[in-house]
Amino acid sequence: MELGRTSIPRMSTYKRATLDEEELLDTGSDGIYHTSTMQVGLQRGLGLRCWAEKTHVERKLVVVVCALSVALFICIMTLGLHYKKSHPGMCLSEPCVSVASTVLGALDRSVDPCQDFYNFACGGWMRKNPLPEGKSRWGPFSNLWEHNMAIMKNLLENTSMKSLSKAEQKAQWYYQACMNEIKIEALGAKPLQDLINQTGGWGLNGPWEKDNFQEVLRTVSANFRTSPFFTVFVSTDSKSSNSNIIQVDQSGLGLPSREYYLNKTANEKYLKAYLNFLVELGMLLGGSEETSQKMMQEIIDFETALANITVPQEERRDEMKIYHKIQAKELATLAPAVDWMPFLSAVFAPVALNDSEPVVVYAKEYLQRVSELIRNTNKSVLNNYMIMKVVRKMVSILDQRFQDAEQRFLEVMYGTKKSCMPRWKLCASDTDSALGFALGALFVKATFSEDSKAFVEDMVSEIKWAFEDSLKTVSWMDPETKKAAKEKADALYNMVGYPKFIMNPKELDKVFNDFDVVSDLYFQNVMNYYNFSARVTANQLRKVPNRDQWSMTPPTVNAYYNPTKNEMVLPAGILQAPFYNHAWPKAMNFGGIGVVMGHELTHAFDDQGREYDKDGNLRQWWQNSSVEAFKHQTQCMVEQYSNYSINKEPLNGKHTLGENIADNGGLRAAYKAYINWIEKNGEEATLPALGMTNHQLFFVGFAQVWCSVRTPESSHEGVITDPHSPSRFRVIGTISNSHEFSTHFGCKADSPMNPKQKCELW
Repeated sequence: MELGRTSIPRMSTYKRATLDEEELLDTGSDGIYHTSTMQVGLQRGLGLRCWAEKTHVERKLVVVVCALSVALFICIMTLGLHYKKSHPGMCLSEPCVSVASTVLGALDRSVDPCQDFYNFACGGWMRKNPLPEGKSRWGPFSNLWEHNMAIMKNLLENTSMKSLSKAEQKAQWYYQACMNEIKIEALGAKPLQDLINQTGGWGLNGPWEKDNFQEVLRTVSANFRTSPFFTVFVSTDSKSSNSNIIQVDQSGLGLPSREYYLNKTANEKYLKAYLNFLVELGMLLGGSEETSQKMMQEIIDFETALANITVPQEERRDEMKIYHKIQAKELATLAPAVDWMPFLSAVFAPVALNDSEPVVVYAKEYLQRVSELIRNTNKSVLNNYMIMKVVRKMVSILDQRFQDAEQRFLEVMYGTKKSCMPRWKLCASDTDSALGFALGALFVKATFSEDSKAFVEDMVSEIKWAFEDSLKTVSWMDPETKKAAKEKADALYNMVGYPKFIMNPKELDKVFNDFDVVSDLYFQNVMNYYNFSARVTANQLRKVPNRDQWSMTPPTVNAYYNPTKNEMVLPAGILQAPFYNHAWPKAMNFGGIGVVMGHELTHAFDDQGREYDKDGNLRQWWQNSSVEAFKHQTQCMVEQYSNYSINKEPLNGKHTLGENIADNGGLRAAYKAYINWIEKNGEEATLPALGMTNHQLFFVGFAQVWCSVRTPESSHEGVITDPHSPSRFRVIGTISNSHEFSTHFGCKADSPMNPKQKCELW
C-alpha cells in the first residue's frame, strides 16, 4: 500500500481563553496563586488535653463523627474520581494547546461538516498552504518528508560523528559525491556517452547497423537495471511463501501510464512535451536536432505499440488468474524473440541456472505479444529504445543541462512551477534510495525512541483486537471462513520503526560490504550500486524470505502490508506528527496513526490480500459462498467511488478498490479501538478552543492527515495511475460510510455526508 511518499505546518500562537473555574482562585496582582495567611497548625499538646477532659459519651460521638467524616471524604473522593473520569475537563498541557492550534488553523468553520467534511476539516489548511514552487502536490506527507530530509542532511554532513559503522560512512561518502557539483559538471555527458559506446552505440551519431539485440538486452538489464520490454526480478513465490523465485512481468513505459499514449487527443500536450524532452536529451548527447527528432519520434511510436499490448492494472487484480508457474525452458516457446537462458544467467549471475529453473510469469499474453512486436520491429529502433531507457535512468546523475531538460518536461507533465531545488534534497533522497538502511541507522538513533516503539506496538494490538471483534458481526461471511480470517489476523506480524539488523554495526556492515563507494565520483557510485543491487537480488534466489528485509527505509513517510509475509510495516519516518505524538489525546493518535494501522491490516482482507492465507500463500481458503458474497459487497464500493470525479474526470472505482477497502476498514477498526480504550480508561480531556468532543476530534484528526493541494496535471496523472483515491475522496468516501461519524456530527439522513446507502465490508 502506498499512503503517499513524501511530508509540519507552522502552528499559530495559541491565546488561552479564561475559564470560569480559574476565577475561583485567589490571585494576587502578579497572577501568582497565594494560599490564605491563616495559621493552620496545631499548638503542641492542646489536642491531647482537650480529649482527656471529654466524657465517655462525648468521646464516642467524636469517634462516630470522625468515622462518618472519613467515610464522607472517601465517598467524595470516589465520586470525584468517577466524575473526573467521565467529565475530564480540558487538556491545557503544551502539546494539547499546540495541537489544538494546528487543528483549529486547518478548519473552515464556515462549511457544514455534514455537507462537505473534507472542506470543513481542511479548508483553512488549503487557504494557508499554496503549492510550494517546484511541487505538483503538497500535504502532511510531503511536509513530513521534507522534515525528515532536513534531518538526513544534517546527519550526512556531520562527518565529525564518532563510532560510525563502515556502512554509515559509505552513506556520507555517497552523499558527498552527489554534492560534488564541480566534478559532475566537469565530466558532463562523458560518463554516459562512454557507457553507450561500451554497450554497442546507437543511431544518434551516424548510421547504426548491428545484429546485437540479445547482447544489448542482457547488458542494459543486468548491468544498468533497466527493463525495456519486460521486468525480471526475484521475490517470494506467492504459492510457496517460504521460498524465493524468478518472476517475469510486463514493464513500465516512458510516460506514467498506457493511457497517455492511447488517448492522444486528451494527452496531446504531454506527448509533445515528452518528445521535446527526448529530442533535447539526444542533442545533449551529440545528435543533431533533425536526427534526434526522427529517432525520438520512432521511439515514441514504438512505446505506443507497447502501450497497446500492455494490460491495464485494473484487469490484473486477481492474482489467482495471472499467476503462471513454468520452467525456464518454456519461456522460449512463450516468447521466442528472446534468448532466455543466456539472458537469465546474465541477470542473475553468479547464481547457476538451468532450463528447469522455476519461473512465475504474471503477464503470459503480454509476453507473447511483446515477442511478436520485437520480431516485427526494425533492429535499429529496438536498439535505440533500449539505449534511451538507460539514458532516461541516468538523467538525474548527470550535469545541470540534463536536469534542466528533465525539469522542463516535469513542469508540463505535473504542472509544477519553476524552481531551483537545492542540490542537497536530491542527494539526501538518492542516498536514502541507495543506502537507506545505513542512513536509516543514523536517522533512528537521532530521532526514534524505544518508548515510541512500545507505544505504537501496543496500539497495533488494540487495532488488531478491534478488527477481530468486528469480524464477529460480519453477516455475509460463513463461520468456517470467519474462523480462518480471525486466525490470519492473529498471525499478522507487525514491524515497527526499523529492521533489527540496522542497529547492529557488524550486521549492517556485512549487508553493504560489497558496495564500493568513493567520495568524489557520483556516476561511478551509482554504477557500483546497480552492480551491488544485482548481486543482492541474485543471492536472494537461493535464500529463504526474511522478515528483516524491508521494502521501505526507516526515514520513509509511508507504511505497507506484505501479503506473502502477512506483515505490516510502519517505518520510523511516519511515527511523528501529524500521525502520532504520545503526548496528544488518544483521539488524535487513533485518528492518525491508528487509521494507518487499520488501513494496512485491512489490506490483508482486501480484494487482493484476501487471496493469501495466514502463512502468506496464495490459495483458495475461503468458502465459495463467502467469495461470492465478498464480490457482491465490494461492488457497492466500486460504484460509490466511480461516481466521484476530480476536475470532471471520473475515478476508476475498480482500480482503486483495494485501497478504498483498506481506507474504510482502517477507519472503522481505529474508531472501534478508540471506543474500547475509552471503556477501559474513561473519557479523556478535550482540547481547548475547538468546541469539539473527542469523538468529533477523532474524525477531524483522520481527515486532516489527508489535507492536500495539487495541480490539475498531477491530479490527472493520479486518476490514471494511482491505486489510491484522491485525498478528498479518501476522506468523504470513508466517513460517508460511517454511521458513527453521522451520529457524532448530527448529520441528517440523506445529507451528503450521510447517504442512506452505505458500503460496508469489514
